[in-house]
Amino acid sequence: MFTSTHRFAFFEYFRVPYRMIDSSERNVGTVRGPGGGSLRWPLSGGVAGRHDLDGTPLFGHVLPDRTARRLLGPGDWRVDVPILDARGRHVASVWRDGDGDVFLPFDPGEVMHQFWSEGYRSAGRLRPLLVRTYYLVRPALPRRAQLAARRLFARLHRVPAFPAWPVETALHDLQDRLFALLVDVAGQPVPWLDLWPAGHTWAVVLTHDVETAAGCRDLHLLRDIEREHGRPSEWNFVPLRYPVADDVLAGLRAEGCEIGVHGVRHDGRDLGSRRTLRRRLPVMREYAARWGAVGFRSPATQRTWAWMPLLGFDYDMSYHDTAPYEPTPGGGCSWLPYPNGDLVELPITLPQDHTLFTILGHPDESVWLDKAAAIRARGGMMLVLTHPDYATDPRAAAGYRRLLDTVRDDEGAWWANPGEVSAWWRQRAASTVEQVEGGWTVTGPAADSGRVVYALAEAPALATRPTILPNHIISRQDIQHLRDESWAGRAHP
Repeated sequence: MFTSTHRFAFFEYFRVPYRMIDSSERNVGTVRGPGGGSLRWPLSGGVAGRHDLDGTPLFGHVLPDRTARRLLGPGDWRVDVPILDARGRHVASVWRDGDGDVFLPFDPGEVMHQFWSEGYRSAGRLRPLLVRTYYLVRPALPRRAQLAARRLFARLHRVPAFPAWPVETALHDLQDRLFALLVDVAGQPVPWLDLWPAGHTWAVVLTHDVETAAGCRDLHLLRDIEREHGRPSEWNFVPLRYPVADDVLAGLRAEGCEIGVHGVRHDGRDLGSRRTLRRRLPVMREYAARWGAVGFRSPATQRTWAWMPLLGFDYDMSYHDTAPYEPTPGGGCSWLPYPNGDLVELPITLPQDHTLFTILGHPDESVWLDKAAAIRARGGMMLVLTHPDYATDPRAAAGYRRLLDTVRDDEGAWWANPGEVSAWWRQRAASTVEQVEGGWTVTGPAADSGRVVYALAEAPALATRPTILPNHIISRQDIQHLRDESWAGRAHP
């Protein structure tokens, strides 16, 4: 479908078919479509910081217009979309020429990474200090004082305009824009490997953190609700804070549930420093082996991007999509899994139960239901985190039941444990959409359950995905049909 002079991270992530070609170019990468149109981006340089692309925030290096003009050279290049800096000044642009070629003044791969890794977060010291102090004194605090401290954290942290809460679509809006540009460059629908297996249009993942011995005793408060719906889930336990009986773990596994590791002591120190991490990591690995656990979530979702792969797990769930009210605020802005070295990050995409009901005082589950609808509409992953420790609150238990009631009959939903999602995401990343005689097909580990989908000119790729069934070869007639049909506004079945 495309050729590229350099590795194009956007294609790699969405598994868009492309072929690398030899190039000595060191300043500009070029993707070229089947009709000769091109999309170009800078390989280095630019001004780092926050910018705005038609209402969508960008984080990373952006090449100023004066530099872009010199780099583009002669031709009828014109400004297509202005890019503003943090002060609202027009400093850079998306450029087009008369032949439809496009120049992006930023590297899409770097921008996606900045979202995922929370590279936009300020390096302020107040919040980390508050978190460390809270966990230091927490064991001596009565329950009422602990809640007061969390509410104080929420008040002290001024909720930023970005990432918005409870729904932040900036990253997926940018990805849809990039798909639209590539359709323009290609002059035809762009094939890529669908997000979920076997024709599913979104994913539902149920997870739990067990913070205390009381939570371990009260597992049934949430597990009984899941049994009513015939669904398994994932349970993260703290190795050295309370005893975890082998028969409890065996019972969960027998029902199809997964076991994960939730730090070492739940004291907010596991990732407080490299020294502490090195000291505690053997304990995490010991219990991971003992419990057969391949997944991890850090207490208080404490996290450092470069350190998470060092933990040695298959997947991590310490990131949110957006979480301004958590002790460690931020969010990777994604409703999809994403890579962190050899680790698969599975972001929490619904607000936590304790935060929603206890800290913010919401009376019901309406925020959950609205967010679930938004995720479904964009083909994302609804990864839920609830705690048996707080399920004695009738709002939390009843809200969880109504959330599962709402999605239980959705035929498009893929109900999966996080280990299954991680395995699928690895299969998908190792597979390709390849052209064969007469069309396109999926090859590699995802060949049996993966399917080819198309990005179209007038429809968001992540919201409207015309599809072909698994292993179906996409023919020229299919391509023409997609060109002829009006797919704009078509919703998921």
